[in-house]
Amino acid sequence: MTEILVTGATGNVGRHVVAHLQTADAPVRAFVRKPTAAQLPEQVRIVGGSLTEPDTLAAALEGIDTVFLIWPFLTTEAAPAALEAIARHARRLVYLSATGVNPAAARQTDAINQLHADMERLIEDSGVPHTLLRSDTLAANARGWAEQIRTAHTVRGPEIAATAVVHEQDVAAVAARALTDDRQTGAVHLLTGPEILSRADQARTIGEEIGHPVTFEPVSVAAAREQMLADGRPPALVEALLSSAENRPASTVVTSTVAELTGAPARTFRSWAQEYAAIFR
Repeated sequence: MTEILVTGATGNVGRHVVAHLQTADAPVRAFVRKPTAAQLPEQVRIVGGSLTEPDTLAAALEGIDTVFLIWPFLTTEAAPAALEAIARHARRLVYLSATGVNPAAARQTDAINQLHADMERLIEDSGVPHTLLRSDTLAANARGWAEQIRTAHTVRGPEIAATAVVHEQDVAAVAARALTDDRQTGAVHLLTGPEILSRADQARTIGEEIGHPVTFEPVSVAAAREQMLADGRPPALVEALLSSAENRPASTVVTSTVAELTGAPARTFRSWAQEYAAIFR
């Protein structure tokens, strides 16, 4: 097996994809922006570059035939060039998308789902055989609440529709399976956790695991925008996140895909909160 190129290899999902591939004895090449700060195992080959710089991506793709793609941007502006480079080298691509994508809709519910839908279309147009992993809300997103919980035992933010929050380890485990199993080519997998949770449910669960009640205090979109901009977040990111809060409908979808592809049931959000309790104390 040739090396598998993992983009976003230092992120919440990509880092675990690297680990799962190593466990499966699959050769891994990590594509990262800052190699000296990657903190990946020594046996992982690390290549520096950016998805927005096709020359660096092309160099990273030499000898690669399978790619795990995370698109970390808010637009698809650089995607055609990146996918062209991938198409010249790879025979398979696994893309991390979102469960909110409705392929039958002319327009998606919000900016983030629209981005993923646009990426899926571009991947289809690229001609590269691919697998789509449509993931639900990642449990890792709750790490952004750590400072609020440590200092005030309260999470303040816009309410977002409840969803089947999925552990990033489960997403990574499915990704590793898709990357090493040619039979997954052409598949579209919906990845969810085992239960529908609101933000209040998640905050309460974290509180139970750290031994101190944690509450969720919803704020208006206007107030959230003001605070997020004051915190220094890029305006485009703020608007994308708030678009989800305002427009994304509630989801009742819970799938068995994780269990079917990994042989283990999807982890609960409580198990995630237990693993990361230290960052909230």
